[in-house]
This record gives sequence, C-alpha cells and structure tokens, in this order.
Amino acid sequence: MNSSAVKRIMQEARELANDPCTDYSAAPLEDDIFEWHCTLRGADGTEFEGGLYHFRILLPSEYPFRPPSIMMLTPNGRFELNTKICISFTSYHEELWQPAWGVRTAIIGLLGFFPLKGTAAVGVGALEYPAAERKRLAVLYVTMAGTEPFPFYNTDSMIHQVERLGLPNVQ
Repeated sequence: MNSSAVKRIMQEARELANDPCTDYSAAPLEDDIFEWHCTLRGADGTEFEGGLYHFRILLPSEYPFRPPSIMMLTPNGRFELNTKICISFTSYHEELWQPAWGVRTAIIGLLGFFPLKGTAAVGVGALEYPAAERKRLAVLYVTMAGTEPFPFYNTDSMIHQVERLGLPNVQ
C-alpha cells in the first residue's frame, strides 16, 4: 500500500469530517480507505431538488497522482447505476487530473455537473431521463434511504431493492 496515498487520504477524510457541508457528506469505508461513499443533496431549482444521491468513489493506489473512479449507486435519471462516470476529473480523463485536487474537488465537480443538460451532459454513464422521472426518483430515493447518510454500503442489497421497486436502468 502506498504510504503517501494513505497519508493524503487520511488528511482529506479528517478535513471533510472537520468541515462538513450541507450539500454533501462523504467518508472512506472503515475497512478500505481507498473506497469512499458520498451522498449529495439535489440542487434547489432543479429536477433533483429534494433528492439524496449516493456515489461510490474509488481512489487508485497512486492517488493523488491518478484520479478517482466515480459510480452512481442510486436511481436518478442522470447517471447509469454502478457504472464508472465519464467526467473530466475521473479516471476517464487522467490527462486532465491535477494532484492538487482531492475528493472534495471531485464532489464539488459532481454537484456542478449533476444538473447539466444537452451536449454538456453527454458521456459514458450519462442518462437523459425526462425531468418528471428525475423528480419522481428524487422523492423515491429519499423514501428508500430514510435518515441514514450512507444507507447502501452493500451495492447488491441496494440493487435488489431498486429491482423490487421496478425502477429502470438497474445494472
């Protein structure tokens, strides 16, 4: 295990824990600091408003010199489930990644990228569901999630719940 990566990740985890944000919550797993889970709050004034969106962030052993992979774990109509998302600050675009960036930078990037539409929103893992369906999914996930900040650490369990509810695009 790369000790400089571990130090950096632990530092970022402490910073996020000590400076919480109302728009998101993020933390590494206790048994694997290279795997983070993040829940974003849907932006006001968008079809995602009122929703909570759970992402899985996988950091490479060469972090911060290589970017993370990010996957969506909740139904949303914007990104495919459990599929690596192609955004400029993910593993799809290593050439654009800057080691000065971190998990918080990626999360803030997700917040900005999430509500984009049209050609700006196209890429691997991107979806274009109608606004009404995205609004429905926002309410549904909050109902499924309850009050837990990271309710679906077990991806298989989450996918089973989504399938049981008959939601589209479950991988």
